[in-house]
Amino acid sequence: MLRKLLLKIQDFFGISPKESRGALVLIVLSFVLLWTPSVVKWWVLPLFQDETPPFTIETLDSAAAQLPDRPSSTQSRNYADAEEIERPSRLFAFDPNTASPVQLQELGIPRFLALRIQKYREKGGKFRHPEDLQKIYDFPPALYGRLAPYIRLEGANSSLAEAAGTDAGNPAPRDDKGLPLPREIKAYGRAVPVPFDINTTDTTQLATLKGIGSKLSLRIVKFRDALGGFHSPDQYPEVFGLDSVALSELRRYARVQSSPRKIAINSASVEELYRHPYLRNKRLNEVIVRYREQHGPYATPESLKGIRIMDEATLRKIAPYLSF
Repeated sequence: MLRKLLLKIQDFFGISPKESRGALVLIVLSFVLLWTPSVVKWWVLPLFQDETPPFTIETLDSAAAQLPDRPSSTQSRNYADAEEIERPSRLFAFDPNTASPVQLQELGIPRFLALRIQKYREKGGKFRHPEDLQKIYDFPPALYGRLAPYIRLEGANSSLAEAAGTDAGNPAPRDDKGLPLPREIKAYGRAVPVPFDINTTDTTQLATLKGIGSKLSLRIVKFRDALGGFHSPDQYPEVFGLDSVALSELRRYARVQSSPRKIAINSASVEELYRHPYLRNKRLNEVIVRYREQHGPYATPESLKGIRIMDEATLRKIAPYLSF
């Protein structure tokens, strides 16, 4: 029975007999580790637990009498975590693209939202309009309404000043906070996204999409070049780090208008096959080459179904990249 199990593992994973024995040992150890906590909790711990006497009014009163007096509010605040103490809210001009979490909390933004904003920026996100702040999940509309007059985005203030049209002889009107009121609101100076070919675009055009900054645009281009080009928009979620906003923008503007680069399956070496992200299994690549040498050239993608360790999912993914 053990030999049959080893043969099934060897055939399923396409590995050697020695590797299959190692895999079986890892599987057994995994089951042991998974079940050990339950065994200890339900069968071992009860053996060492003493019977707890039932609680009575007398025992509760005795325990309450031994409790120390409640500390004052000043003492409680000294023991509290400095980051968790409520900060006094004060309003000042800030840029959500550069403000630190501490500064955001001073504005009255809760700590979890301040950290969420910082994480969004670290992933390549950028606030291009003041209203983009509302795209942060769970950001209260009332809080945004209070902070909106104080948002100052880099590059937006100069456009606002030009729109105000101030000069020495005709000063612009100001609000009750002393800020100039623009006479004419002009469009923001950001590039408007237009549909483009995902297989020929560069990082600059990708960075114009919402939710995609310089890091994500570079990651998309690197993944595209490794593939040889996208053949379907369904491949976009395979790029690591894309959130729902970025994926929505890609599906809206990124079109697959040119064909991807293909692999000559009947002449490619093991190393050439291994360079493709969908063929990172070196064992599979060796079998593909040996099968071709023994049975002749492949005629269609279905010809690769004769390889026992070639699964359907891998064949479907790699088929658009093969030339015969």
